[in-house]
Amino acid sequence: MRARTAAATTATALLGTGAAILAAGRYAGKSALRPGADPPVPAGFRRSVRTVVSGDHGHVTFTRTPDPLPPGRYAVTWPSGRAELGPPEADSGTTGTPRRRLLRLSGAPPAPGDRVRLTPQLYTGDPRGALGIDFADISIPSELGPLPAWFVPGERDLWVIALHGLGATREAPMNLLPFLTGQGFPVLIPSYRGDPGTRGPRDRLSRLGATEWRDADAALRHAAGYGARRVLLLGWSVGATMALHTATASPLRRRIAGLVLDSPVLRRDSTTRALAAERGARGPLLPLAVRAAEGAARLGPDTPPLLPLRPSGATLPVLIAHGPDDHIAPWEPSRDLAARHPESVVTHVARRAGHAAMWNADPESYEEALRRFVTPLA
Repeated sequence: MRARTAAATTATALLGTGAAILAAGRYAGKSALRPGADPPVPAGFRRSVRTVVSGDHGHVTFTRTPDPLPPGRYAVTWPSGRAELGPPEADSGTTGTPRRRLLRLSGAPPAPGDRVRLTPQLYTGDPRGALGIDFADISIPSELGPLPAWFVPGERDLWVIALHGLGATREAPMNLLPFLTGQGFPVLIPSYRGDPGTRGPRDRLSRLGATEWRDADAALRHAAGYGARRVLLLGWSVGATMALHTATASPLRRRIAGLVLDSPVLRRDSTTRALAAERGARGPLLPLAVRAAEGAARLGPDTPPLLPLRPSGATLPVLIAHGPDDHIAPWEPSRDLAARHPESVVTHVARRAGHAAMWNADPESYEEALRRFVTPLA
């Protein structure tokens, strides 16, 4: 009797453990595709947290971590403020800890012991408040309701529609706005489903571009309705995937003159797995989380978007900006896509750059690659 009781207890415990793992996997899976952060945290930077050791005269020193602070232009945020990081400086004294200048500090400076988060988003607010660039607040009709958007006028007839990425908002494209307006492009920066101020899906889950692209199509219709004859779709992360779907399936796809795809999500399964891991899923939870996420979002087969064709049969001009250090959207599919279409695809490879942070790694080379790409289109 004691043996049977022990066996039953063990079986019950194992079943309970299995049920707990399954439930945790389902929770982690839904979390992987649900933004859920306030303020939003761009994908790939959820775990980029440093502790402040000391601060003086506009500088701050961080604890050293296995993941060093990358070179380039980034910002840091903490509960009472934010600032842009200056260039890397020599280690402070004999502590061996990284020291950086704080630029454009807003709020109270971070104090020793504060934890700060690295982010590729340099600006907050709107184009006028953050950059002194005039714009119009507009609303774009869509199938789920109005989409708040910013429109910056320009003298060229090639419009740019800028589509932000995972975990970000329409504030993220402001990194590139001074360059785009300096080139004279009219720029439309829309929100899309699930963003603040929009109506999203009931389950609040991202479809990684598979349905969100219809909001990009709504932005394209709006631009066409206001006189845009030619449009460049510029997208980061899921925004890049949305651009690909739009250029393939939109009734107005003939208006699209080219695509700029920054860190495109071309392998949904890899990205879902990376997002689940970023949310803390490990070991046996990870494959369960991926299956749960795809099941909850009712995602179909993971077939990467194809390069769209012009009516003549030629592929659209495409610039892909990506790099090998992207841990959210692997760059191999981008590299392979470019290799299959050397006649129409050019690439800009950024190293030591996180997901959708190709510009941050080296703004000058990124903008030069973009200038060379758009010059024949404009």
